[in-house]
Amino acid sequence: MPIIKPVNGKSPIIPDDCYVAENATIVGDVTMGKQCSVWFSTVIRGDVHYIKMGDKVNVQDGAVIHATFQKSPTTIGNNVSIGHNAIVHGCTIHDNVLVGMGSIIMDDCVVESNSIIAAGAVVTKNTRVEAGSIYAGVPAKKVKDISEELISGEINRIADNYIKYSSWFKE
Repeated sequence: MPIIKPVNGKSPIIPDDCYVAENATIVGDVTMGKQCSVWFSTVIRGDVHYIKMGDKVNVQDGAVIHATFQKSPTTIGNNVSIGHNAIVHGCTIHDNVLVGMGSIIMDDCVVESNSIIAAGAVVTKNTRVEAGSIYAGVPAKKVKDISEELISGEINRIADNYIKYSSWFKE
């Protein structure tokens, strides 16, 4: 059974059509949209500031989503995939974004729509990721514009696949 608990009088809001793995932890001021999935060993900790997630967000195994006390909440748009072991902290991620495995997005960053953060990238504090681009490296920098093929073939495909995968665990 997942750990889902209130902190300081604020309880997570998780729609019935979402999937939360048995060993995931979701605490505090967390609001999830429809058709989201939170996978094994994930921590979403809304104890120090709010975390808001749109529809069709998947937070893959071992990822951590947190915020900064009284300063930087975390907001995640629709159709976002957060890869295995990624850290998303006190930032804003717009719609249709793929956050690669093991990447880190720091406080006060903005990741605009239709973008990819490459696996292992570190997006440093206050970075603005341009819409329609791929950022990679440490520190992350723009490496190229994203193609329509990558938007449909990767960003949308992965988000849709995670809705399918979560259905296997709800049966």
